[in-house]
Amino acid sequence: MSALAPPPEPSAHITVRGLTLAFGDFVLLRDLDFRVRRGGVFIIMGPSGCGKSVLLRHMIGLLEPARGEVFYGERSFTRASPEQRNAMLRRVGILYQRNALWSGMTLTENVSLPLREYTGLSEDEVREVARLKLALVGLRGFEDYTPSQISGGMQKRAALARAMALDPEVLFFDEPSSGLDPVTARRLDDLMLELRESLGTTLVVVSHDLASILSIGDDSILLDPEARTAIASGHPRELLAHCDDPRVRRFLTRGAEGAQGAAAVGRGGPV
Repeated sequence: MSALAPPPEPSAHITVRGLTLAFGDFVLLRDLDFRVRRGGVFIIMGPSGCGKSVLLRHMIGLLEPARGEVFYGERSFTRASPEQRNAMLRRVGILYQRNALWSGMTLTENVSLPLREYTGLSEDEVREVARLKLALVGLRGFEDYTPSQISGGMQKRAALARAMALDPEVLFFDEPSSGLDPVTARRLDDLMLELRESLGTTLVVVSHDLASILSIGDDSILLDPEARTAIASGHPRELLAHCDDPRVRRFLTRGAEGAQGAAAVGRGGPV
């Protein structure tokens, strides 16, 4: 960061500044600048192959940027030491696209893993907290089931319980509706919003699912694979209503009637 660059805004939970993502000489995305508001639902959206999941991996340190920085609060995550990064990531939970549950473990054992690794809780306390997290996502009574014994939607909820195990301030979701039928996907959206409201957690969601984007997002960026950068930012519904960029219109009006109708499910009215 330049010595003249202003510090991140205090209201921003995450700040991405001048980020360029590259693999060798190939630049995937360039010059990304955006802020994730504390307690908000921020959507990283765009068509398949535009780099959404790669951006998420840069934001949590699995990949290193070619240029630019990521800040958590007012602290640079990019320039932090490995020890400092680990401490910052303990306040982060991640729901991966494929859930990443251990098939040979029960749901309680899966949720217990981060508790055993990062806390000094006793075994009894670990199991109690794990069961409470499962109950919070509607899986009371399924604690001793393995992932193969439950549905895809229930697996997503179990993975969410594990992501919440350490009471994170930020939850990252990588295509949470992937592989789910529309009704189950909308129920997961509702659960995400309920958790945000009850726990005050900041949500960062990678998605190309229009119904989900329009239903839960209150801020967003739209990545474009041809421009190799973000071509729009703001509330998804405001972009749909007012943005004149044809690329933005094309993305946000794919099956618009069905997407907006689905987005209204559970909201008690039209979009």
